[in-house]
Amino acid sequence: MKISTWMTAGLTVLVANSAAGAPVSTSPRPEGRPDGQVLASAAVRAPTTALRPVLRPADLDTDAPLRVAAKDPGLRSWIAGFRARAAAVGIEGQAFDASFAGVQYDPGVIARDRNQSEFSKQIWEYLDTAVSSSRVSNGKAALARHGAALNRIEARYGVEKEVVTAIWGLESAYGAARGSSPLIESLATLAYDGRRGAFFEEQLIAALKIVQAGDVAPRAMTGSWAGAMGHTQFMPTSYLSYAVDFTGDGRRDIWSDDPTDALASTAAYLAHFGWKKGQPWGVEVRLPSGFDLSQARRDLTRSPAAWAAEGVRDMAGRPVPNHGKASILLPAGSGGAAFMIFDNFSVIERYNKADAYVIGVGHLSDRLKGGSAIQAPWPRQYHAISSAQRREIQSRLRSKGFAVEKIDGIIGPNTTNAIRAFQQSAGLSADGYPSQELLKALGG
Repeated sequence: MKISTWMTAGLTVLVANSAAGAPVSTSPRPEGRPDGQVLASAAVRAPTTALRPVLRPADLDTDAPLRVAAKDPGLRSWIAGFRARAAAVGIEGQAFDASFAGVQYDPGVIARDRNQSEFSKQIWEYLDTAVSSSRVSNGKAALARHGAALNRIEARYGVEKEVVTAIWGLESAYGAARGSSPLIESLATLAYDGRRGAFFEEQLIAALKIVQAGDVAPRAMTGSWAGAMGHTQFMPTSYLSYAVDFTGDGRRDIWSDDPTDALASTAAYLAHFGWKKGQPWGVEVRLPSGFDLSQARRDLTRSPAAWAAEGVRDMAGRPVPNHGKASILLPAGSGGAAFMIFDNFSVIERYNKADAYVIGVGHLSDRLKGGSAIQAPWPRQYHAISSAQRREIQSRLRSKGFAVEKIDGIIGPNTTNAIRAFQQSAGLSADGYPSQELLKALGG
């Protein structure tokens, strides 16, 4: 997971696990809105604090020694200052001390944060794992095992059960890999000594609010080394804003072996951001010979009928049904698969902005419904480019007079448009795809 680019348009997806069913990324998860907005409708509203139990003495373990970073007095001092900041936003001393009992500096967390791979996986490598045969078969088994709950969740929130299950599969291998790191310790380490201290301190405050509300005991709050929690890997701020108590037991429990609250919380999250039941995330399409590749961009939307008039067809040669306005996406440039994508694509993006992740969720959900594999071949001869090489592409584009706003290694819409403009000027296929070949074409 490229934790440093979670909230960016060009977020990199790293595949760290095998195709046997492990999570395929450590980055994708919902993040709370900056304004802290909560679910507005009664159907997706989180339970009130009054419905949840208060911290119990057994949860607090107040007799436990407050063993804080004996080998790191700097963290001890930071925690003392943080305690005051936490109190200023309503964290009670009893909950704080119970949560921090035994907390120590974890150098392994910082090592993982600072030593992430510079290279991203190509989309086809990601999808090989995300939608492997084992992940599809395991997903169908999970659907059958939890079908009753998933059917109720779909009826409540209007999000197809296969979509919720696909997110579950990519985030935690259907609950098999939820993460076992102690969240308070990991977040405290990152807030104290990480590259994004303010972000992780915000997450730590949210985690303390969750403990204080009684949803989970401090020692049961576990997850990834970077703070994502439960079956579908919510960050603490997202949990506060969007998690729901679907089982009705007074707790929003996304950690236990029963995934019901976690799956319902994911559906509630997608529903809140405008999921349209019955609309596909996207449809694989064939582009006609001579198709103007500059039209394959997110800001150009047309009805499927209008695209059909341009010669765009589904893989069976038929016009795509009218599911609303759509754009054409070429996630691997002109040499790979093409998709007609709809509004639901953008809703999945709220979980993770990487095209690879959204396609992974969408395609896995299609496979869980019995759909076929992606038919077009991928340009597997292309090699991954590093963040330094992406910055070099941006720098060379700018030096040649093409409009690039930032030299940041993030290939967002602005850089993609600049790439297309250069490709058109050089008589190349204007697919907007950043590659080793593009870097060579840009020259020195």
